[in-house]
Amino acid sequence: MKRKVLITGGNGLVGRNFLEHPAVAGFALLAPSSSELNLLDYGQVAQYLVEHQPEVIIHAAGRVGGIEANLREPVRFFLDNLDMGRNLVWAARQQGVPRLINLGSSCMYPRNAANPLREEMILQGELEPTNEGYALAKIATARLCQYIAREDSGYAYKTLIPCNLYGRHDNFDPASSHLIPAVIHKMHRARQENRETVEIWGDGLARREFMSAGDLADCLVRAVCSYDTLPEMMNVGIGQDCTILEYYQTVGEVVGFRGTFVHNLAKPVGMQRKLVDVTRAAAWGWTAQVSLRQGIEQAYDYYLQQQEHQA
Repeated sequence: MKRKVLITGGNGLVGRNFLEHPAVAGFALLAPSSSELNLLDYGQVAQYLVEHQPEVIIHAAGRVGGIEANLREPVRFFLDNLDMGRNLVWAARQQGVPRLINLGSSCMYPRNAANPLREEMILQGELEPTNEGYALAKIATARLCQYIAREDSGYAYKTLIPCNLYGRHDNFDPASSHLIPAVIHKMHRARQENRETVEIWGDGLARREFMSAGDLADCLVRAVCSYDTLPEMMNVGIGQDCTILEYYQTVGEVVGFRGTFVHNLAKPVGMQRKLVDVTRAAAWGWTAQVSLRQGIEQAYDYYLQQQEHQA
């Protein structure tokens, strides 16, 4: 009999990559849209779990965005993510769902923590101000999972902490997108318009770790299948990072942009470095497989398909 798995955020970047993974054919999947399951409504969440009785929940839903969006709407990013996490995790506990995988974020780590970021560093220092509200909501949900598991060993609620993600099904809207999809959109437009320069926020020397969402989907599949050995909290990343400038250069090569870059030093850049330690994941037996170039090519192909559909 197939294991019944509920994934929230099934229409998002993580959810859609998970649903595309070939191994999910072995699960009985529930992937409700936000209109079918409003995670901001506790009563509706509890009723959904009563009706469908999943064996495993993957909490991949959330309000996400880049630096601009987080700075513009900190209240919304804090409250929406806090309410979604609390409602789902507590309803799962109340309805007797024994296994839940909560997706955190590398912004949960202190801004001045030494890299690579180890799981035990969470709550050991001040958060990065540009996305503090989002980070606080993610930390609170992860702690709730730990508290529940600590109070009753029959509930093994665990948190995976992915590094920055990109890939197929990404959000390419410059008002709300993250770095790589925003750069893909910007460079594509620049090439179309024969522009000679593209602007980079900051000096381009800040470092970031980006992983293909397809790799996270692969890790989630393994987590469902090997749940008992999965650590209570585990980073999911590639274990290496690049400068912002290097990401621009790689996207430029894939897109075919031949111009130069100019730096806007007045713009915020966030943390100088954010590289997660993947020792636990490697010991558990999982490593990322998609190279940066390969991942950006996949993301750009998807972007071009979306452009064709909108034309």
